Amino acid sequence: MKLFDSVTTDADGAVTIFSGVARNESNGKPTDHLIYEAYTQMAETKMTEIAREAKDRWSIDKLSILHRIGRVDVGEISVCIAVSSAHREESFAACKYAIDRLKEIVPIWKKEVGPNGQYWVEGPKKTAGNP
Repeated sequence: MKLFDSVTTDADGAVTIFSGVARNESNGKPTDHLIYEAYTQMAETKMTEIAREAKDRWSIDKLSILHRIGRVDVGEISVCIAVSSAHREESFAACKYAIDRLKEIVPIWKKEVGPNGQYWVEGPKKTAGNP
């Protein structure tokens, strides 16, 4: 697994991996697939910033974030985060921080598409009329 290999060293006793997966329902409405858009250059900069912040807060070795852009079907992974450290507590904490922070500052927008239509659910494209 390339993501796992990208963060591990011989000094690591823990690797935490989070995968965000597209589900078939959101807010009680059926979902066929998701569409992600991003300001790619800024998103990459912000993900690097998140890794730096996590390293400043916890004793971790490496943190890697991958986020897909475009269509993501139900059951497919949209985001994956891997964190390595000597001990599990730091790895778990940094991984949770990374996904929460990603949702706060990374310019990636998610549109949900289903039989009842499509609407933006994250990011500045979300409007007052969307759930």
